[in-house]
Amino acid sequence: MKVMYFPAKINSEVNENKIKALNIPEKSIAIAYSIQYKDIAVKIKGILSKKYKITGMIQVLGCSKPKFPKDTEAILLISSGRFHASSLAIESNLPIYILEANELKRISKEEIDAFKKKKQTSYIRFLNSEKIGILVSTKPGQENLKDALDLKKNNLKDKKFYLFMGNEIDSRQFENFTIDSWINTACPRLDFDSSVINMDCLNLGHSKNSL
Repeated sequence: MKVMYFPAKINSEVNENKIKALNIPEKSIAIAYSIQYKDIAVKIKGILSKKYKITGMIQVLGCSKPKFPKDTEAILLISSGRFHASSLAIESNLPIYILEANELKRISKEEIDAFKKKKQTSYIRFLNSEKIGILVSTKPGQENLKDALDLKKNNLKDKKFYLFMGNEIDSRQFENFTIDSWINTACPRLDFDSSVINMDCLNLGHSKNSL
C-alpha cells in the first residue's frame, strides 16, 4: 500500500499594496516559510525583490536549524505563531520579522531575553541535580543514542544518569518520574516549551543538536 502526503496549504490572499508598503530597515533579507505558506512566500518574494535584495528562500521545519547566506541582514518569516520566529532569532542572531495577515511584526528583545533566561535556569537546575534523565528519540534524523550513551559514560561525580527512549517525547509525562533535570538529545526545539536543556549547552559529549 502506498501512502501519499499532501501538504495543507493556507488559503490567504496577498495584499500587494500592503506588501509593497512594508518597511523593513535592513535591505538584504532572507525569506523563511513553513510549508503551508510556500505559495504565499513565492508571491511575496516577487513583490519584495523589487525593493530588497532577497538572499534566499528557505523552508523551516519543526526540528530543522536552517542556515542563511552570509550577506543576510534580516529574516522575514511567512508563518504563524512564535515557535519558528523565536528559534530563528536565537540561532541566527538576526532581526526576525513575522508576516501574518499582511501585517509585519518583529520579535522583540524582551522575548529573546526571556527565553535566554529560561535556558539559564534549566542549566542551573542541571548543575544542582542528582538524578538526570537523558531523552533519546527513535525517530530517523533525531536519534542520537551514541551521544546519550557517551554522556552517561562520563559518569560525572554526584550525578546519576537514566536513559529515556521513545518515538514521541511528551514533556507532560516528565512529572511521572523522580528526575531532577532533563537533558535533550532529540529535536533541539524541545526546549522551547519545556524545562529541558539541550545536550550541547552542557559542553559535554558531541551532540549534533545545539542551542
